[in-house]
Amino acid sequence: MKSIFFIDLDNTIYFTKPNEEQLMGELYRFLESLDLGISDEDFQLAKQDMLRTPFLKVAKKYGFREEVMPEVLSYLENREVSKPLKPSDDYHYIKNLKGRKFIVTAGFQKQQVSKVRMLGIADDFEEVRVVDVSVNNKKDVFEELIDQHNLNVNDILIIGDDADSEIRYGLELGISTFLLDPDNLHPNAESTFRWNDLSMLHKAAEQ
Repeated sequence: MKSIFFIDLDNTIYFTKPNEEQLMGELYRFLESLDLGISDEDFQLAKQDMLRTPFLKVAKKYGFREEVMPEVLSYLENREVSKPLKPSDDYHYIKNLKGRKFIVTAGFQKQQVSKVRMLGIADDFEEVRVVDVSVNNKKDVFEELIDQHNLNVNDILIIGDDADSEIRYGLELGISTFLLDPDNLHPNAESTFRWNDLSMLHKAAEQ
């Protein structure tokens, strides 16, 4: 039975698309006021990627002008979500897991912590770890949590939607993984378990 859970935040505990205006509206308008050095078409594509991918990876992918990045990063580092967010309809499957639960999420510290606060779920988790992708990755943080809390990897289940981040890193560490893939974005990805919703989560956790 799994009794320790490392859980992604964005598009796992809640979905970004239904909460897009609360999450991204001000950011979109701020970015529109800048010369990012990309076409309108690419900006629209970048906005959609921002709903699923850490901002720094999106900026690199679309080649945002380096000259504007210090201003953008300063904005993001100080930004907080101030409007209520809605957890996914499946969140009760996570809430009802028995054991220790940690959120491991990539992004900016204030922004990610404020999301947890606006979702009203902070008390459901032992700790929230925010990964700065310019410095390290989720694999590093998984290892830190394991060492810090003296955890047995056989007791851990990693839950998330990103096959190339938490799922891949979990497998590399020999940890069981549950890939949430409602839109079948990762049909060929490796994962210990995978499903299009969280209804099979308790079976994966053997609870």
